Amino acid sequence: MSTSHDDELNMLREQRRAALQQQLEAQAAQQADAEVQAQQAQVQAAQLDGAMRTLLSNDARSRLATVALATPARAASIKQNIVQLHSQGKFQAPMSDDQLKQLLASHSKSRRSASIRRI
Repeated sequence: MSTSHDDELNMLREQRRAALQQQLEAQAAQQADAEVQAQQAQVQAAQLDGAMRTLLSNDARSRLATVALATPARAASIKQNIVQLHSQGKFQAPMSDDQLKQLLASHSKSRRSASIRRI
């Protein structure tokens, strides 16, 4: 009777060990995927920053850096847009600060359209 309990206990231990092993393998795979994605994001960011060095004037880069401090997502969107515009031949590098101001103005939400009603 004790051998059957020992066998059952060993079988349960082995099943639990196998389940834990599968969990660890799954976590390791997820972590590896996350690291690969993070590396790819870093490479893309580095390429984009390199492109900004050649596509923007010093003043425009400074302005874009200021925008990035305030709203990083908006700055990333503007950088992508600048690369697209350059690849389409819409402007000649380097983009001046005035051209960047126009681009930023065209992508900003109009604050003049907001109306306040008093009740």
